[in-house]
Amino acid sequence: MLMTGLVNTNVFAADSVTITVTKGFGISLYAADLGDIKQMALGDKGTLFVGSKKKGVVYALEDTDKDGKVDKRYVIAKGLEYPEAVAFNNGNLYVTEEDRIIRFSDIESRLRRPGRATEIFSGLPELDKKYTRAMHFGPDGRLYVAIGSPCNVCEAPAPFSSILAIDLVTGNSEQVAVGVRKATGFDWSPNTGKLWFADSGRNWMGDNLPPDEINRVDTKGSHYGFPYIHATSVEEPAYFKPKNLKVIPPQLELPAHVGPTGLHFYRGKQFPKRYQQQMFVAENGSWNRSSKVGYQIVMLSDLPTKKRETVVSFLDGEFPVARPFDLITALDGSMYISDDLKGNIYRLYYKNAEQSQEIK
Repeated sequence: MLMTGLVNTNVFAADSVTITVTKGFGISLYAADLGDIKQMALGDKGTLFVGSKKKGVVYALEDTDKDGKVDKRYVIAKGLEYPEAVAFNNGNLYVTEEDRIIRFSDIESRLRRPGRATEIFSGLPELDKKYTRAMHFGPDGRLYVAIGSPCNVCEAPAPFSSILAIDLVTGNSEQVAVGVRKATGFDWSPNTGKLWFADSGRNWMGDNLPPDEINRVDTKGSHYGFPYIHATSVEEPAYFKPKNLKVIPPQLELPAHVGPTGLHFYRGKQFPKRYQQQMFVAENGSWNRSSKVGYQIVMLSDLPTKKRETVVSFLDGEFPVARPFDLITALDGSMYISDDLKGNIYRLYYKNAEQSQEIK
């Protein structure tokens, strides 16, 4: 791992813990106390929509005076079953809930009274087994949904362990990637249009196995190994790979257990040019490792190289200040980072200075 120019820029004085960011950047607290928040989506007017898991709430956040802090927050829906995945398109907000996807129409004009949601797809697996989900609209206009495995390692039936592409007009869906254990972070390269996704490896193979993965979809329907092969060549002892199965190896291996939950290509202009259109990954951090790894935002530049640069670290020694889950470019070119540990959202910005700033 390449860690360049990290300096302490923000200090939580009350807790005596530190967040570090690379030189020239600053980080501030955008919103706090939102619970077990997960994926984010950005509206056309800059409204930040945030899903949650067990809390069952979907939020809408507004910074009306443009000072870098939320001053209006709305509850779009509550009492939902694991609405962790959200997406925004053509003025509408899409949310996964139970075994379906629902839509809140013209949402940015109706934040105070969102109205009743409309079911637009009902083909998701039921939530009797709690699996991960993430959702984005692709360049082709289809709604892509990543559906994780319902277990640590197993041969689960379709559509588990896959990324689906759903045509909302016809209702038809297809698996564009299979053999995917847990992909909550995926995005399309602004340079090539190719779909990239991060995949978290299985647990209980030791501190250093298997590596987590960064993958690219070149051919739809490709198999990425789970549960037979982890990363490039780590064989699963519980299952044998079918003889004729072609497995696509990862473009890049990450250290084991860093937990790459968010993946996003930065599309703003605020950051210096060398950061623009590069891949940023939110490493949620390790929970079953003897020493902590992850808990940071890294940039993977000029893919598929092995250059991995830490931009933000939320790990203070062995103490995690936050667990970054998702990240997204704001309208002003800064970057929002969701934290499912304390329920905070941070705003990463470029200030072109090396001055300390205290989070109030």
